[in-house]
Amino acid sequence: MSFRIYHRCGGCGKKQEFENSKRFRVNANGNLVDVWLIYRCKKCKHSWNLTIYERTRPHRIPAELFEAFQNNDEETALSYGENVEFLKRNKVEIR
Repeated sequence: MSFRIYHRCGGCGKKQEFENSKRFRVNANGNLVDVWLIYRCKKCKHSWNLTIYERTRPHRIPAELFEAFQNNDEETALSYGENVEFLKRNKVEIR
């Protein structure tokens, strides 16, 4: 199931539809890691990162899943994009 996702766009300055880029951003800071799923404005391509993990020790993330994030696994990205609880946690407007 595919959802239409809306959020205020920092590039356009108004609420726009965003699409799943099927890419992750993984950022390590010392012993902690952040993981986001990247969405892009359909109009101007401005990015918006939805939090998956925040300030988490890498060993607390299942190894297969962490590897999927690092390799921008499309199936994993799509599964997060279809997860209503994940979307709600990121205050996404779904239509």
